[in-house]
Amino acid sequence: MPTRVRLDNIEHQSLRVATNPSAQHSNVNQVLVVPGEFEEVQREYPIFIRKDQDGGFVAVALLGLDKGENLFLDGGRWDARYIPASISRGPFFLGLGKSGERAEAETAVHIDLDDPRVGIEGGELLFREHGGSSPYLDHVTGRLHLLHEGLEAAPRMFALLDELRLIQPIGIDVQLGEGKRYRLSAMFTIGMEQFQGLTIDELDRLYRSGFLAAAIFIRSSLPNLNRLVDRKKRKLGIA
Repeated sequence: MPTRVRLDNIEHQSLRVATNPSAQHSNVNQVLVVPGEFEEVQREYPIFIRKDQDGGFVAVALLGLDKGENLFLDGGRWDARYIPASISRGPFFLGLGKSGERAEAETAVHIDLDDPRVGIEGGELLFREHGGSSPYLDHVTGRLHLLHEGLEAAPRMFALLDELRLIQPIGIDVQLGEGKRYRLSAMFTIGMEQFQGLTIDELDRLYRSGFLAAAIFIRSSLPNLNRLVDRKKRKLGIA
């Protein structure tokens, strides 16, 4: 079981964390993404909607075609300009802490001390020598809040997109050389016909909700599937 503790600038003042992506933590072919990062994600990865184990909609960036395959991971290097927040957050989490004389609940950064990336010599320090968060910890904290806010907003977004009939199934059939074929099922996207068929009132409602751009980013990410297939072909040595 992981040992998650609240990060403390005194107790963990000299703690270092490895930041290079590794197969141990990044060998996944899909990764959760949230609305606040869709603009960055859609420049690099295809975004699809799928259902989680509870039957609710979530958004994922597709990283590979085979199970556990990340075509963007090249040794210790991530071959893309943007790394999704759920990966770049590393061994950190937001958890409830206590603040002030009334011990009011607040979100605080926690770290999994059992994660093998923690305590690595040559890793990034979490705190400055004379106090204050390091640039790395500031970055991680920003990623965690992005995820926290995105996970809160996503159910409202998907409820509206579903109500407007914009969430539509998509069949993904990828044919590679030598009879190798991939069929990805249970995936959804934003239906273009349904989007174009929105009434003025529906479009205005989507705009006022703040989710219009997110819907557009999901749809505009689809051409990245072709780039993903090109990565797969290079990996297999297929021209």
